[in-house]
Amino acid sequence: LPKEHRITVVNPTDYFQFVPSNPWVAVGGRARDAVTLPIAPHLERKGIGFIAKAVTTIDAPANRLTLDGGQVLDYDYLVITTGPKLSFDEVPGAGPHGGHTHSVCTVGHAEMFFQDYEKFLQAPGPIVVGAMSGASCFGPAYEFAFILDADLRKRKLRHKVPITFVTAEPYIGHLGLGGVGDSKSMLESELRGHDIKWITNAKTTKVEAGKLFTTQLDDHGQPVKEHELAFKLAMML
Repeated sequence: LPKEHRITVVNPTDYFQFVPSNPWVAVGGRARDAVTLPIAPHLERKGIGFIAKAVTTIDAPANRLTLDGGQVLDYDYLVITTGPKLSFDEVPGAGPHGGHTHSVCTVGHAEMFFQDYEKFLQAPGPIVVGAMSGASCFGPAYEFAFILDADLRKRKLRHKVPITFVTAEPYIGHLGLGGVGDSKSMLESELRGHDIKWITNAKTTKVEAGKLFTTQLDDHGQPVKEHELAFKLAMML
């Protein structure tokens, strides 16, 4: 665009996080400063304005944003890139803030997992990993299950940690995409080879301290079996 156009980026945080590396942060394989960088210097170099505040209101008829704290920002054109909404409140007892399950969706959540993981390593037990109903991205759940498996083997603790993969997908390897190539048989084989059990078509209904409740459904959405899974650590997208 010609220089008379002014571009401003608005973001709730003042840092960019490389989300695909968050699972490594959760097991101590990466530190926050290795997977984040400050946003402002990189934008300012290109003459792009930056405001590190969340947008609270969009007044489309008036072409105006209200930011956290009351600041108002007028615009001619607005591009909205929301990303996912972390809706842990959809399942009672879920989520890292006041709930009983962890997340690797943000670097902060991954750091919270690592804090508990370090304590867990002193007294290992069952782990539940997976994705609840409404999840929009399933790949990281598989990735994290395998990362945990590898890290625990490296620490010679894997034999003390039963891992169960619980997913809303109709089958292993569905990935929310109806499968990708031979993903079903490939991922089933890998899970078996790494001694990771699984439950599919699983509607997680609630989580209590150390226990996850999920209903296994058939292809018509009817309940088939109720599961109560004990855990010492859980990461559910």
